[in-house]
Amino acid sequence: MNGETQSLDRFGVATIVSLSVVWGFNPIILKAALAELGPFALSGARCAIGCLCIVIYATVTKRAIFHIDGTEAIGALLGLLYVAQFAALFEAVRWTTLSHSIVFLYVAPLLVALGTTFLLKNEHLRPLQWIGLGLAFFGVASEFIGRWGVAHPAGDAMALLAALLWTTSTLLIKGTKLARIEPTKTLLYQIGVASIICPVAMWALGERAPQNLSLSAYAALIWQGAVIVGVTYALWIWLLGRYPAAQLSAFGFVTPLVGVAAAAVVLGEAPSDSLAMAAALVMAGLILVGWPPRRAASPAAPRDPG
Repeated sequence: MNGETQSLDRFGVATIVSLSVVWGFNPIILKAALAELGPFALSGARCAIGCLCIVIYATVTKRAIFHIDGTEAIGALLGLLYVAQFAALFEAVRWTTLSHSIVFLYVAPLLVALGTTFLLKNEHLRPLQWIGLGLAFFGVASEFIGRWGVAHPAGDAMALLAALLWTTSTLLIKGTKLARIEPTKTLLYQIGVASIICPVAMWALGERAPQNLSLSAYAALIWQGAVIVGVTYALWIWLLGRYPAAQLSAFGFVTPLVGVAAAAVVLGEAPSDSLAMAAALVMAGLILVGWPPRRAASPAAPRDPG
């Protein structure tokens, strides 16, 4: 990894869209697992499985992830932010509605864009891209605002805190030495700390220990650990080291809309009448976010005096 950022190309777009679609379907699998495991038990188990997958992969491919390189303190902080983000999100879902949680959580791409403007060189969004980012956020908000219901300030605040922690983690990966090391090592920092803290949090909060799990729960755990944590999170960190953080984060707006569509297809939940319009707004916004800059005109060649 060299830490250099290049413009978002077709490969980058295809990869981040694919990740967003996978993450959109993930809540359905999470719901199945959470029926038998508490949130910290699930988080700890999937991170432990992810760590095992990363260590095996790094050993087989001889990736340099075990040597001391001065990133240890930043990596530990990244792991703490990861645990705090999911703890805040779990509390938000417990205290407020899912619609509130989604709208406040997906303030994060806007916060990432603001953060890159002030903290990272050469990653400022152009006015057209800001319009696209706002349009995509409005598309997501329009899908869930109709189910808004009564405000729950404590839960809404926890969802907003989760968005802030998500933003901070993204900027920490993008703007520090973590952007220049092997992506699997960065991920190992993140999930390694979580796999240690989550069991302690489970015990401290009196969360029941997993027992007599069904085959579907084991399958969900393996999917969460090996695919979601071990593969998609590693790809996300790799993308952050290669492409602009604000543009990548904007594609996260695809995830909640895919989640609504997935719930309709898999769980039989009726989608709202506004889903197609919300999807169109998000797509239009992402097109603007990914719109290439206008190239400066080449200077005219001097005329031959002869």
